[in-house]
Amino acid sequence: MRRLAFVLLAMGAFVLAVFGLQCRAGETVSSKPVGVVELFTSQGCSSCPKADAAFARLADRRDIVAISYHVDYWNYLGWQDTLSARENTERQYGYSKSFGASNVFTPQVVLNGVRTAKTGGLSHVMTDLDALARGGQAVSVPVSARLTPETMTIAIGAGSGKANVVVAYFKRSTTVAIESGENTGRTLHYRNAVTKLETVGMWDGKAMTLKLPASVGSKPGYDGCAILLQAHDADGNPGRIYGAAAL
Repeated sequence: MRRLAFVLLAMGAFVLAVFGLQCRAGETVSSKPVGVVELFTSQGCSSCPKADAAFARLADRRDIVAISYHVDYWNYLGWQDTLSARENTERQYGYSKSFGASNVFTPQVVLNGVRTAKTGGLSHVMTDLDALARGGQAVSVPVSARLTPETMTIAIGAGSGKANVVVAYFKRSTTVAIESGENTGRTLHYRNAVTKLETVGMWDGKAMTLKLPASVGSKPGYDGCAILLQAHDADGNPGRIYGAAAL
């Protein structure tokens, strides 16, 4: 009986592994989401777990590209955030400069690269994204991506504006037992945590296709990535996101 159970488990693992490979290497992901939701958070912030839980529900939606960034400026409180990165903190400060703000905070939600939003619930986010669409700040440029064992191909539609093609690599699901700091004793679950960003091209408003090495879409230690078509100001601070897709 134990041997049969072992065989069944092994077969199940094999099927899952093959299915995962097919999804990553064989399918084209075409996306024109209703919006991009970026959460800035920290394992050392006592106000963040509620926002993390709400964000996890957004991450399950297929009509939204939802990614999170763990910042490192709360690490001095007694717990080193295991997902934090200096690059994430720099991105948040960049948004702060773009928005004309004088400080940063967690949790913070940024929508479509153009405005912050309340973190209390899903309804606020969807309402705000709808308002952005009505105001002409929707994520409107179609983006599609295909990953094969040899190449990653990104196709971008036409639109108005100029933007960088940015790949944000993330870990889809991470569970962390917090041993010190403001969340001591809690086991927290995180979704789509970004720890690396890479600019792979530029878009000038014309339809284009980028053919890149497969390693661009499949980095060791990551099991997902978001492709952001994002404008930047003269100082390199992030701005409006024109299009997005996730693998």
